[in-house]
Amino acid sequence: MIDMKNVLETWGYEGNPENVARVTGSWGDYYRIVCDRGEGIARKKSSAFRSVEKHLMPTTGDFVKIKWNNSGESRILEVLPRKTSFVRLDPSSSGHKSQVVAVNFDTLILVMSLNENFNLNRMDRFLTIAKNTGAKNIVFLNKTDLVSKEEKDEMLLAAIERAGKDVSVFAGSMLTGEGIEQIKSFTGPKKTIALVGSSGAGKSSLVNMLAGEEIMPTFEVREKDGKGRHTTTERELMLLKDGTIIMDTPGMREVGLWEADAGMECNFSDIEELASQCRFSDCMHDTEPDCAVKKALEDGTLAMERWETYVRILNSTIPEEKKRRTSNHRFRE
Repeated sequence: MIDMKNVLETWGYEGNPENVARVTGSWGDYYRIVCDRGEGIARKKSSAFRSVEKHLMPTTGDFVKIKWNNSGESRILEVLPRKTSFVRLDPSSSGHKSQVVAVNFDTLILVMSLNENFNLNRMDRFLTIAKNTGAKNIVFLNKTDLVSKEEKDEMLLAAIERAGKDVSVFAGSMLTGEGIEQIKSFTGPKKTIALVGSSGAGKSSLVNMLAGEEIMPTFEVREKDGKGRHTTTERELMLLKDGTIIMDTPGMREVGLWEADAGMECNFSDIEELASQCRFSDCMHDTEPDCAVKKALEDGTLAMERWETYVRILNSTIPEEKKRRTSNHRFRE
């Protein structure tokens, strides 16, 4: 049983808990919150959020200042600064708005299954965002039971090489329990773990395995294309018996980049370093003389596949980012 005097600490908050709550779920204008007074439903105070941008509105995982109401809806007065956030380009916004996927997590786990869902280019896009969050990043290759040992080893090695040394990559199966102990090494009291990935990758199954019981519904994927149905339709925080806080997120088919600059620099630091050595500070790496990137491609120092992935992701970023990176050339002093 949770000690209500320390409830926010249990839910990962390290500051003064007075008038502070954590959002554990959200549905439209309504939010489920937990605080030292208990659990309840809250809504935003309209005047406090009248001029606040959408991506700064309360969302699941946020710590918020509240006015508690014992007999009805409480009011959210302010969103406290976020420790971490995973933000993608809103697929419904035609490239003009962002969408907050997860906030205030310690570890982000990208779940991919070793069937048609296995896609290194998609992994690159996820990690370009993830490496900009400041959290620990993990790639979990699920459903090893669907492939041979040779296929598993080949895909695992390819993912490790693409992910980089600052990302932990594991392979396993929720059917056999393989890999679960490696994931558990990142769990524990007061730690928030956010799960992201496509539908059918096995995020909900991973939640159940970590919980030691079935707390999330799961469905089989379609055999013809390896795609799954959305078993998670809303973001929800769950407190497991061991004190781990889990956030399962709806499956994402698209991973558009928003404010990609820092993420590109982290996930493609080798290319960014080469680009800094070009004669022109805004070199397009095309026909310009003394281009370090072209030289690296020619001598094999930079793999063409990695370069093409970088270009593909860069070309899909928001227009402002592309303009910043493709402005007029300036001669490097």
